Amino acid sequence: MTSTQANGPFDVKLSPEPLSGVAEGTGLGRMSLNKKFDGDLVAASQGEMLSFRSSEPGSAGYVAMETVTGTLHGRHGSFVLQHSSTMTRGVPEQSISVVPDSGTGDLAGLAGRMIIIIAEGQHSYKFDYTLP
Repeated sequence: MTSTQANGPFDVKLSPEPLSGVAEGTGLGRMSLNKKFDGDLVAASQGEMLSFRSSEPGSAGYVAMETVTGTLHGRHGSFVLQHSSTMTRGVPEQSISVVPDSGTGDLAGLAGRMIIIIAEGQHSYKFDYTLP
């Protein structure tokens, strides 16, 4: 399998959601995700995010799961992305991976990692992936 890269912009809508009774008072935040991808990945995604922001400016972390449905370089299907990312005093470290065996349709067998880029208030992605 050869690795391919997909690039493009995306829009994201984050909506605050209530925490479970168990997590209330922990300092965590919960958000729903609704994204629209353009470029090499023409898709929509929905998901959930849990986050924590430290009292130290620029330090935070989040985990999220999102299901992406659309077309990747002309191949249609869906897949799930798992996020686990931190920011240490403004320095980001991202881990966004395709959940193994989550690909459907033409995207069955998809594996890969995504990087989110935020520049001048605009979001874009770089997605390195393999397909059988």
